[in-house]
Amino acid sequence: MTKIMPNYDVYESPLVTRYASREMSELFGARHRILTWRRLWLALAEAQRRAGLKITARQISQLKRT
Repeated sequence: MTKIMPNYDVYESPLVTRYASREMSELFGARHRILTWRRLWLALAEAQRRAGLKITARQISQLKRT
């Protein structure tokens, strides 16, 4: 039995193949969405650290690594 790996690069929908360009489907794909959230969380942690919250440089570097 072979496993079919899902494609996280593009948004999956019956309408995507009909109405969306490759670039548009990538913008709404899971990989792009997750990476965007990661960048947002990192920027938020850095801003909160500058604002005085107890976020260490080590915690921020861990966010950057994962």
